[in-house]
Amino acid sequence: MPDNLSLSKTPLLDRWVRIAPGERIAIVNGKVDIGQRISTAVALIAAEELDVDPSRIDVAAPETGAAPDEGITSGSNSMQESGNAVRYAAATARRHLLALAAETLGVDVDTLEVDDGLVQSRATNRSVTYWDLMPEGASFGVDVDETVATKPVASFRHVGKFAPARGIENLVGGTGTFVHDMVFPDMLHARPVRPPHYHAQLTALDDAVVARLESEGVTVVRDGSYLAVAAEDEYAAARAAERLANAAQWDTGPGLEEADLFEKLRTAPRISLKIVDGKPVEDPVPPLADPPKAAIATVAARYDRPYHMHGSIGPSAAMAVWTDGKLTIWSHSQGIYLLRAAMADGLEMDMDDIRIIHTPGAGCYGHNGADDAATDAALIARALPGRPVLLKWTRDDEHAWEPYGSAMAMDLRASVNEAGRVIDWSQETYSDTHMNRPRPGANRAGPGRLLPLNYLADPLPKPEASPNMGVHAGIHRNLDPLYNFSKRRLVKNLVPSMPLRTSSLRTLGAYANVFAIESFMDELAHEAGIDPVDFRLSHLDDDRAKAVLSAAAERLFAGEKPDHAGRGIAFAQYKNAKSYAAVGIELTVTDEAEVKLLRAVGAADAGQVVDPDGLASQLEGGILQAASWTLYEAVAFDRDGITSRDWETYPILPFANVPEIETVIIDRPDDPFLGAGEAVAGPTGAAIANAIFDATGLRLRRLPFTPDALRLAALA
Repeated sequence: MPDNLSLSKTPLLDRWVRIAPGERIAIVNGKVDIGQRISTAVALIAAEELDVDPSRIDVAAPETGAAPDEGITSGSNSMQESGNAVRYAAATARRHLLALAAETLGVDVDTLEVDDGLVQSRATNRSVTYWDLMPEGASFGVDVDETVATKPVASFRHVGKFAPARGIENLVGGTGTFVHDMVFPDMLHARPVRPPHYHAQLTALDDAVVARLESEGVTVVRDGSYLAVAAEDEYAAARAAERLANAAQWDTGPGLEEADLFEKLRTAPRISLKIVDGKPVEDPVPPLADPPKAAIATVAARYDRPYHMHGSIGPSAAMAVWTDGKLTIWSHSQGIYLLRAAMADGLEMDMDDIRIIHTPGAGCYGHNGADDAATDAALIARALPGRPVLLKWTRDDEHAWEPYGSAMAMDLRASVNEAGRVIDWSQETYSDTHMNRPRPGANRAGPGRLLPLNYLADPLPKPEASPNMGVHAGIHRNLDPLYNFSKRRLVKNLVPSMPLRTSSLRTLGAYANVFAIESFMDELAHEAGIDPVDFRLSHLDDDRAKAVLSAAAERLFAGEKPDHAGRGIAFAQYKNAKSYAAVGIELTVTDEAEVKLLRAVGAADAGQVVDPDGLASQLEGGILQAASWTLYEAVAFDRDGITSRDWETYPILPFANVPEIETVIIDRPDDPFLGAGEAVAGPTGAAIANAIFDATGLRLRRLPFTPDALRLAALA
């Protein structure tokens, strides 16, 4: 039984590796490349195991039915799942090819050597190529062997070395094609028309406006409260959507609830579960007891995180065509197989009649509007069979209708003894669900999570959230600190009645949990009168954790600190099982109470490093995104709907506040891959908070740290 989840679903070698015409090798995997360079990494791994130059490797874009089903590209799992699967597949292919070569050349397999696909025998000096051995149309016909011998680290030629990112020439040269750019013959452009807010229902539509639009060649698609337009000209479609929106009348009901967000999180009905070793258990949640008698100091603090957007720079889009009862979709979804299953259920189709092809689009880490846009395109294409439909969301659509990262509240209390040891630790985290992707489930939960299907005349009900019981999943991701606290009380609270639609955003609950934990560790260190780095090191048993923390501290505290600047540091191991990461921040606070980032240091241990530049890019990108969350981002809304509908009302980190970033990578070539894409986000938020305290003496605990937030803290 394969241990690798990807291989357990797709064991056949031919689904992963093909010896292709033109002396090429095709690698097919199911993890989509959304800028994290997974295609570059798997190409290097395959080239290494097959003994060919990486330039010979083609990595196909995943599509349902052709690529292995590797679930969702999420959770920093790509290298552990897809990277290992490709390694075993390529090694199995090499062994098979060498066996064929030995038979063809009439020699012992041990005499064979491979150089860029040329197999030569030391015994006879005769040779044969992979492409001679596997002519076009030939197949391996065997399963991937997870026990196959893989290349020893000492003989690596490609893994761990510099390689340009796949497709970088097109991105830099402006020739890259995104789903937004697709052009088909006889194509239509489409736009959805949304209600004012989630709960509004369509009550009337001005028939005269609809008639005028249709006389101008615009098709109006209506199904219950679902509205959309399609036209041959894109500008005409955009104008028609505005006109149709003005012609619609809605029952808005009471609107969105406007109660105090963080008070509601702490007081609304909730499902509470105790966390033990990173996993929820259904034992009774223990009450918060009195501090231990040995405590010389007990500190309590509350931390808050607002709703966050994915902030995709380009709005979501999809192309769809419906022909003879079959549906083909081009989408930038991160989970094409799960989307296919949900869509088949929602549209009452056979899954084999739906084909989804991953196509680059608005990149993000998490569940943005891509799946909903694909569903929009499918509904419109179904109404206009035979015509390709390119559906694009506007910026307003993306900001107001994507699933957000959940707002969260964290209550912490801890006690330290005379020796400066934490002897009691309690954390309760409150949040709505982070797990709203369109996964199959009971009561048609998969399609019920696709936004457009909630507004049809026969709508699919939105599924009710239930607690995720996995290890370090959702709300309780990184709720359990890696520190060696002797006594800990950890509680997750699912609050399902919150006002906004939420789902997976990079790190899920880990960003806020680590922000709270590492800010609080800084507070405890100062309360105990111990250097914050030494305080953390004294509570760590893991040598790899100590190494990344020390590496970041060494770089951060090297050199003289600028006048009025502050420095802060924070650490976590993502999910307590993935990459170890520490982040150091140097900043100043201006007279206008604006935080100016000067330097950032990100140190990480991701096990064996395949693509060093890719890993560095992941660390840099994670620091920048988390800095943006920490300093700028918060979704705003009122009873009438979302009010953060553009970059003015939802600001993100500007270029003028991008710090100088230094990355420190601790390569451990003999260790397994550890996922790195989400490792630095939580430490970045806390490091900024700790640096602000170092610069100003102000403890900020509610995100984001805007000038108004700093001024309020100064007055408190």
